[in-house]
Amino acid sequence: MAELSHRKAAAKVRVLGADGKPLANTKVFINQTNHEFLFGCGAFEAIAYANGPEPHNGQNPLSEEQKAAFRASMEDRMEKWLALFNYGTLPFYWGGFEPEEGKPRTQQLMAAAKFLKSKDVTVKGHPLCWHTGCANWLMSYDNKTILKKQLERIRRDVGDFKGVIDMWDVINEVVIMPVYDKYDNAITRICKELGRVGLVRKVFDAAQEINPDGIFLINDFNLSSNYEILIDGCLNAGVPIKAIGLQSHQHQGVWSLEKTEEILGRFEHFGLPIHFTENTIVAGPLVAPEITDLQDAHYDDDAATPEFEQKQAESLEKMYRNLFENHPLVTAITNWDFGDGAWLNAPSGVIRKDNSLKPSYNALRHLIKEEWHTDFEAVTDSQGFVSVEGFKGTYEVCSGGKKGVFRLSGSADGKTAPESAVSLSA
Repeated sequence: MAELSHRKAAAKVRVLGADGKPLANTKVFINQTNHEFLFGCGAFEAIAYANGPEPHNGQNPLSEEQKAAFRASMEDRMEKWLALFNYGTLPFYWGGFEPEEGKPRTQQLMAAAKFLKSKDVTVKGHPLCWHTGCANWLMSYDNKTILKKQLERIRRDVGDFKGVIDMWDVINEVVIMPVYDKYDNAITRICKELGRVGLVRKVFDAAQEINPDGIFLINDFNLSSNYEILIDGCLNAGVPIKAIGLQSHQHQGVWSLEKTEEILGRFEHFGLPIHFTENTIVAGPLVAPEITDLQDAHYDDDAATPEFEQKQAESLEKMYRNLFENHPLVTAITNWDFGDGAWLNAPSGVIRKDNSLKPSYNALRHLIKEEWHTDFEAVTDSQGFVSVEGFKGTYEVCSGGKKGVFRLSGSADGKTAPESAVSLSA
């Protein structure tokens, strides 16, 4: 199993009947139902799906027909989303999550998170601390109080969602945080005072305190040596960073293989899992190079063309193939937009605005659900064992209309395969 051995594992699985006795010399079907690797996407649609349409469209109440059309569209979207991804990012931008102090949208986000988890999707919250999209009401407080409320916010939300969301982008875009000058904001104020490492340590410690088993990321778009130095300083200060988040919004040009390898070469040496947290490849023209802040970019409604869509699919496939097949420390890739017309109105999704599938959706589906998928028929031996080799993840074993579930993890390096048992039931 030399090919993709870092993504595969082997095991001897003993298949037991409902009576607990081994099923000897029995035909079984083994099918992978989920990947250990996190194939992700922004899951903002899950909020609307789980909570229903807003009662008003602008100033006008929605008609029953409009509500029904909305629900049908969202059901179609989520069905397609779940058919491809096993990892979803939900928005916790403080200004939108808690526009009025003391009234967070916990109920709405919890409904979305629980829905995704019920579908065996790993959920991540994004972000707990960020200077952009911050709550405006913080500006009336002094720095000491801002920090206090920021840490309270982290403890509250990590605690409220513990067991449903156990993965968080704890702090976002710290490299520019203390020098951000586009507009005044509360988080830049405290980052200037505490310093980058000082603030990162406080917010991570708050999250770790509430959920010691949580997976907490630092995340940034600035992938220069400044980010390396920041991470090194944080780790030396004992900050409990569990994974490194790399943003890869490619609106101004698709990364070459050489650029990707150069970036990974600088961050892999930390030995931590690497998540491509916000990946964007656009089926449209590139953003002009003179635009230094992508928030200032905007796409026309007709920016996409069939040629651009095909190029997007080819570029996505190359990127995913390289990261999955050649970089063991990369454990997650999140395509930022599921549908076109989300951030910047860009045609950056894998489905169009009308929910039709783009070539990029089909390219990813081929990789995730076909090429990187394991299923086969086998016959158990005289003791009920069957040898399983395949991509790491969750599996079903089926026989005679009954099934059981097991997990394939560890390595596929030729050493003695571990043994496990699974009982079949109706």
